[in-house]
Amino acid sequence: MATCEFVFDVASPYSYLASTQLKALRERTGCELRLHPVALGGIFKSTGRAELPPPPQLRWMTHDLARWAKKYGVPFRFPSAFPTRTLLAQRAIVAAAGEEARQAAMHALFRAYWGEGWDVGEAEVVRTALDGARLDGAALIARAGEQPIKDELRANTDAAIERGVFGVPTFFVGQELFWGNDRLEFVEAALRTARRG
Repeated sequence: MATCEFVFDVASPYSYLASTQLKALRERTGCELRLHPVALGGIFKSTGRAELPPPPQLRWMTHDLARWAKKYGVPFRFPSAFPTRTLLAQRAIVAAAGEEARQAAMHALFRAYWGEGWDVGEAEVVRTALDGARLDGAALIARAGEQPIKDELRANTDAAIERGVFGVPTFFVGQELFWGNDRLEFVEAALRTARRG
């Protein structure tokens, strides 16, 4: 079975868009999905990149994101709290036990931030979103504050940097890196090739 690794941060709107396509991608290719939550700020720091795009690019992005959301048929609302700190959200995803729970947490938090426009930098928003996904939001937030969870998110980020990740969303099929929501077609082709091989 081919494996698709998804490197993401809830802070990234293009990661949100890509995340909405993962289920269909799995169904079409039969791939195994592995999530790698990272701290996007740490990746930007490693590359010397500014955390926010310049105003003209940000204005363009709002229109581009709306186009992609319409194409995918998914809700999209540019949050007023942008940028926001997503460390708690990312750690809560790491804290979820098992791949299925992590996927549920990821989708809930992406939807809260980019679908509904809620500020996932606030613990109450994170808890409510996780509870809505039938997870124990309070317990995951508590675990998110534990050192092993913090260490795992940091290790994920360091490992992504070592593998050449410079932004999100990033996909890996084997050792091949694909960056961006608009590379999903190439990700799918690589998964089909890997499955045949």
